[in-house]
Amino acid sequence: MRPFTRPAWLEPRTAYVHVPFCGHHCGYCDFAVTAGQDHLIELYLDAVEVELSGLGTPRPVESLFIGGGTPTYLSPDQLRRLLAAVRRWLIPTGSAFEFSVESTPESLDSEKASVLAGYGVNRVSIGVQSFRPGLLEALDRRHGPGHIPRAVDAVRRHVPVLSLDLIFAAPGATLADWAADLAAALAFAPDHLSTYGLTYETGTPLWKQRRRGEVVPVGEGTELEMFEHAMDALAAAGFEHYEISNFAKPGRRCRHNERYWANEAYYGFGVGAARYVDGRREVNVRDTKLYVKRVLAGEAPAFQGEELGPRERAFETVAVQLRRADGIARGRFREQTGFVLDELVGGPVRDLAGHGLLADDGDTVRLTRRGKCLADGVVEALMKGA
Repeated sequence: MRPFTRPAWLEPRTAYVHVPFCGHHCGYCDFAVTAGQDHLIELYLDAVEVELSGLGTPRPVESLFIGGGTPTYLSPDQLRRLLAAVRRWLIPTGSAFEFSVESTPESLDSEKASVLAGYGVNRVSIGVQSFRPGLLEALDRRHGPGHIPRAVDAVRRHVPVLSLDLIFAAPGATLADWAADLAAALAFAPDHLSTYGLTYETGTPLWKQRRRGEVVPVGEGTELEMFEHAMDALAAAGFEHYEISNFAKPGRRCRHNERYWANEAYYGFGVGAARYVDGRREVNVRDTKLYVKRVLAGEAPAFQGEELGPRERAFETVAVQLRRADGIARGRFREQTGFVLDELVGGPVRDLAGHGLLADDGDTVRLTRRGKCLADGVVEALMKGA
């Protein structure tokens, strides 16, 4: 196993493995998901093992993340097979090693949680989305509120860190609904909460329903109130708002995702997975059958790739790092990109700070509270004004 020899923005210190299988493809979901094709699972695991073996030698990583899809849709034996392959090729390093797995409430039980813990998983993220039956139906989810306590209990019995995912601004949702969902989540004393505003992704069933007028989106004003309520309620509960959509108890940030938001390198394996290695980005094919066919035939699974020039990479780093509470540290930025931040976006930073959207203390540039509410627009203004 070779040690880390290059900076983290070039040499991956984290890895993502995608499991596309789900019991149901939710109407809002635009991820690479496979439902109703369980006969492919064993072949898929074959393919993932082959792709992992392409590393040549086991690689050290400081974090692992298995996402989906629904990784815990796999049977206990299939989970064991997947986790054994991942641990064979991706070797934990560092005392703060983090190993996360995503789940849904209905797919997780104590047996599966025990399997996860047995392979070193120390963080589980449950896609709760809502505690209200009507909103779960609007989101086309297949679990009910009753599944959630059982899943949380399974995690608490075996895994030290619990994260819950919630979605706000589902069709028909009110601010009171969102406040109730946050209160219900906090009652489980999670270590981490992710709160995502519903996005109508082009081509999804929910997007088509919206176009046909069958669902009406929550108004922008109400959605903003929901986001601000989350900031206030979770701050009062002792959570740090460390990224636009993510809140953590002290010491419980998702270190894996922090690598992405720092624009550092990462490995990616499985259908639809992305990787960023040696300054080159690649994305695997999104069709599970095609992925399996390619990999088992000895072909590369990537269908697209690009290598940005230094200036483009620097602008990309601005865009992703600004999402963090840590913001953009000028010294670190220059070390990572080779560019002086103010030579790239100094004018727009001053303008946006003048409008109360950015805070600049001379060392670091961060979004203000108002800036967090308009984060996409702030980033767009930085890119256009440079």
